[in-house]
Amino acid sequence: MAKTRSLPDKFYDKDYEHNGIHRVPLWRIAGYALNNTATNVYLMMMNYATYYLMGWVGVGMMVASSLTMMMRIWDGVTDPFVGFMVDKTNGKFGKNRPFIVIGQIILCVTSWVAFHVTHKLPQGVRFPFYVVVLMVYYLGYTCQCVVTKSAQSCVTNDPKQRPMFASFDGVYNTLVFAILGIIIPRIANSYNDVGGYASLEFFDTLWKMTAVMSAIFTIIAVISIAPKDRSEFFGTGKPVKVGLKDYWDTLKNNRAIQMLVLSASTDKLGSSAKSSAVMVAMFACIAGSNLLQSNVTGLVTIPSTIVCFLFISFFATRLGQRKAMLIGSVGGLVINGALAALWLLGDPTTMTSNPATGALNWGYFLILYLVLTIIAAGFQGISGNIVIPMTADCADYEVYRTGKYVPGLMGTLFSFVDKLVSSFAPMVAGVMFSMCGYTDHNPVMGDPVTPGLRGGVVFCAYGMIMIGLVCNLIAMKFYPLTKEKMEEIQDEVAQIKMKTMAENA
Repeated sequence: MAKTRSLPDKFYDKDYEHNGIHRVPLWRIAGYALNNTATNVYLMMMNYATYYLMGWVGVGMMVASSLTMMMRIWDGVTDPFVGFMVDKTNGKFGKNRPFIVIGQIILCVTSWVAFHVTHKLPQGVRFPFYVVVLMVYYLGYTCQCVVTKSAQSCVTNDPKQRPMFASFDGVYNTLVFAILGIIIPRIANSYNDVGGYASLEFFDTLWKMTAVMSAIFTIIAVISIAPKDRSEFFGTGKPVKVGLKDYWDTLKNNRAIQMLVLSASTDKLGSSAKSSAVMVAMFACIAGSNLLQSNVTGLVTIPSTIVCFLFISFFATRLGQRKAMLIGSVGGLVINGALAALWLLGDPTTMTSNPATGALNWGYFLILYLVLTIIAAGFQGISGNIVIPMTADCADYEVYRTGKYVPGLMGTLFSFVDKLVSSFAPMVAGVMFSMCGYTDHNPVMGDPVTPGLRGGVVFCAYGMIMIGLVCNLIAMKFYPLTKEKMEEIQDEVAQIKMKTMAENA
């Protein structure tokens, strides 16, 4: 048989020629996970786009929310095209890295144009111009996002290593969103005299911070995946021609990806409903302080990160990814239910002793909120992040089922439905705010807090997540890839690959 190892032995299991298990040093999984963080930084920046739309483009709440929804749908529509190109690509720069780099460049350039050029145009041209720029922006977003999922199967197929992506991904997302949750309100507060969240100065600073962070994360991800982005690790070890009928066949017959899409899309819809505007309404309007969110987030960041990493690492590597998803969903339901009850029945204004500075007041509300939020980070870290390495299991299952390695197809099927469903999240918040009387601006500090507003904000922040977690439990009941099934699949895939390599020797 021909030599099958082209990298140092640390990249392979000692019985690689028989079991097909390949792996990477842990730092490369940690580095590659930053690709998802790189796109999530841009996602967070775009959460504030409604302030720019209403303040400088000249549209109302419903139009701004509807546009965000439509762009997410467009983002999903571009997925099959990009995934098709990923599956056909296998050049000197690999299958995945070209799309990471191209996507990052598009994101950087188009986001700058959107927030620095649009408001300088005549009023009648601003909205259509912004829409066109955003369509190109989401094409870049798709390029980089699809690879996060499609490259999972070539990074490692070791069942003990694969879940570690979710561990690092959960930590990075917790840290980045927490840190930005501290910094962004302070940036907006520093520009209060010129419009705060709706000021041009705010968006200029936000863009610069986003572009630099995302570029650094992308460079690290490209370096980390480099040695594994080669045909040796592409499923069967040879390129596979993919047509449109393959997309339909996979969607129709691959039960694993069907259930994973149901689980991930509803989970994403729930978590996306807890948008930046909703969080501003919770802390600035309902709790009564612009800076309170920043101060509270600073307290929970490190504990949440540690809990998230430990929960994913312990449950997923020992029990398998399916059982870990079940545990995360049940735990998330209980904790989010408790948080919803706290905000509905308690007094959030007791969290601060000085609304102007957001100084913390150590009463029952603040203590309960901190403890529950930290625990929630652990459970939601499992249910929200484990779906990405589970996509790789689905890709391996497709090789087992049909003999075809189509990671781009798997990633795009996942992303398309995920984005289609989650695109309704901004509309949920927009409709809720409009029903509460906020048709021309998002609720901010000083606005009246009605029972309807409080209930609507709690529903967006916790109720939608709970609905998604219930869907997780339903989907996992029919998800076929248990830990034992994946061991059988890996053995069969190894035999397919060894046969292919022998034929090509």
